[in-house]
Amino acid sequence: MLALDTASLRSEIQQRYDRALARSTDPAVVGADDSRYNWANEAKVQCGIALGFLKSSTKDETSIANCALAASLMDREPTPMAPSQPVAPVMPAVPNEVCSQKLAGILFFDFDSAQLPADAQQTVSFVTTNAGPCGWTGFDVVGHADRAGSDAYNEGLSERRAQAVAAMMTSLGVGGSITTSARGETNPRVPTEDGVRNPQNRRVEITVR
Repeated sequence: MLALDTASLRSEIQQRYDRALARSTDPAVVGADDSRYNWANEAKVQCGIALGFLKSSTKDETSIANCALAASLMDREPTPMAPSQPVAPVMPAVPNEVCSQKLAGILFFDFDSAQLPADAQQTVSFVTTNAGPCGWTGFDVVGHADRAGSDAYNEGLSERRAQAVAAMMTSLGVGGSITTSARGETNPRVPTEDGVRNPQNRRVEITVR
C-alpha cells in the first residue's frame, strides 16, 4: 500500500478502520470463541494511528503494515474443529511486528494543549492488550512540543502531556512500571525553525522496555 498516493492510501486505511470498527461491535464477533475480536480491535488502533499520520501527509510504515496485517487477520474465518476433538483455550497470537517494536504507541496533541486526543484510549488499549503477550514490563512515556513558544513553557507543556497519557495507562490497567519525561521542543520529529507550529512535533511517545 505504500506505493499508493496519499489520497488513495488514506481511502484504503479508512476502509480497513471502518470495517474494524464494525467488527469490534458485531455481537457475532464479540461473542465468538476465536481471535477475530482481538484482531478487529488491533486493526482499529493501528489504522487509526496510520490515519493520524496521514493527516499531515506522512506515510508511517509501521502503523500501515500493522493495520493491513490486523485487518487481514480479523477477516480470517476460523477453521472449525471436529466435534470429538477437545478444544483447549489458546491465547491469540501477537504478530512479531508488534512485539519487536520499541515504539508501542504515539499520540498527537492539538496546539498548546495537554488534553488527550480522541484516539488516546484506542492507542493505550493497544498497549494494554499486547503488554502481556509481548512481555513488555516497563514503559517510558515521553512528552514533546513543537517550537512555538518558549523553551521553558514547552518543557512544562510536554510534561503535562506525558502525565496525561501515563494517567490513562494506569486507569486502563497497563501493567509494569511507567516513567514519564519531558523533552519540550528539543527532539522534533520534523525539524523546523524556532516559532513554527508542527502537528507531528506535538506528541507523546510510549516506548517499551
